[in-house]
Amino acid sequence: MQTEENKNQNFFQSNTAKMLMVGLLTLVLLIPLVFVQNLIQERSERKNEVVNEVSETWGKDITFYGPILKIPYKSYSELSITNPQTKETEIEKKATIEYAYFFPEKLKNTSNVKKEVPLKRSLYDYVAFSALMKFEGSFSKPDFENLQIDPEDVLWEKASIVVRTTNLKSIKSDLNIKLNSQSFLFESKNIADKIYGELETNLFNYSNVSANYILNFDFSISYNGSNSVKFIPIGKSTQVSIDSNWDSPSFEGSFAVEGVTKKITKDGFHADWKIFQINRPFSQQHLNSIPNLDTFSFGVKLIETVDEYQQNERVTKYGFLVIGLTFLVFFLIQVISKIKIHIFQYTMIGLALIMFYTLLISITEHSSFQIAYLIASISVIVMIVLYSISILKNKKFSMLIGASLTALYTFIYVIIQLENYALLVGSIGLFLILASIMYFSRKIDWETN
Repeated sequence: MQTEENKNQNFFQSNTAKMLMVGLLTLVLLIPLVFVQNLIQERSERKNEVVNEVSETWGKDITFYGPILKIPYKSYSELSITNPQTKETEIEKKATIEYAYFFPEKLKNTSNVKKEVPLKRSLYDYVAFSALMKFEGSFSKPDFENLQIDPEDVLWEKASIVVRTTNLKSIKSDLNIKLNSQSFLFESKNIADKIYGELETNLFNYSNVSANYILNFDFSISYNGSNSVKFIPIGKSTQVSIDSNWDSPSFEGSFAVEGVTKKITKDGFHADWKIFQINRPFSQQHLNSIPNLDTFSFGVKLIETVDEYQQNERVTKYGFLVIGLTFLVFFLIQVISKIKIHIFQYTMIGLALIMFYTLLISITEHSSFQIAYLIASISVIVMIVLYSISILKNKKFSMLIGASLTALYTFIYVIIQLENYALLVGSIGLFLILASIMYFSRKIDWETN
């Protein structure tokens, strides 16, 4: 008859107890895995800080808002003045200068966005671009009567053209605009706006420059920038066309790109937009100030599909799977071969698996993700195989472990490279792994010690 002490001893030597201990160790190893994930996040934040520093000098996002025709007019207000002696009240008219803003009848833009050689700062590469934008179009006769302004109060001789744009300091050329047959130079103006800078031409006589009050315009502007290029569709008819050698665009904003002409290849992309006045809920003329129409902007974001830190982060999300499946392989070998593997040896194997992620992130910062993944995985697989030879005393089992780890790391690498099919391939792969484990463990007698 078994004593209580023998029963306790038999339990701790049973497969059930060993499974519980290995499972508990797997959960404990998630703690250093979390530390690795925090390290990756910290390094990613550091990269963002460096990128922001570089973009401050090279150039940031570009949003273009213009050109806009600005014409002053006289506005009158009435004041009641009472004579203190006669007590008679007189009405006095006071004139002030206000401004009316008119958007173009037609606005056409053709832009070429060129990806520049990555800028180097510390360990990080910063991808930037240069953009050459060409604008042309026309203004129709300003309709002051619709604004209930007497044409006699309009100061036609003090008209100007206004452009608002972000990234003002990264404009790389003098900005001249041709109005019909005359050329005017833009100058920077002070405005109380933290986002936009303003450029305005010298004053001109609209009646003299225009032809039957029609004003055609033509100008170009060159930028250094990063991240995105956007426009605000202020034309009654707005057409925008962008060509670039960037192969990973993300089209965004309030208006969709033309699907028929859109083209994306490994050599770059082409995109067109065509927007009419009926497509957006704002007028062609405004009084007193230029409205904020940022919510109606559209354009393209020039992105890196997945940077090295995002790839590292995605790899660590499979850490629990790698540790769990590796321990399961060792446990099945232990049960089948009757070889004893101490919990300390499981711990050493688990720590070796954790080291894969620290090697991966550190090597990635000095090389490409692909090379880092190859070096880190081979290093860890070789170390675990050599260690398993010493504890299992069997090269056959050790080679099986090496093959299993190679297949597992290859499987994870394939998943993180996929975008649209990552979930599908991952689900199929996990199903096959589970089916293999069920097949190889089907004849194990779990009741034996």
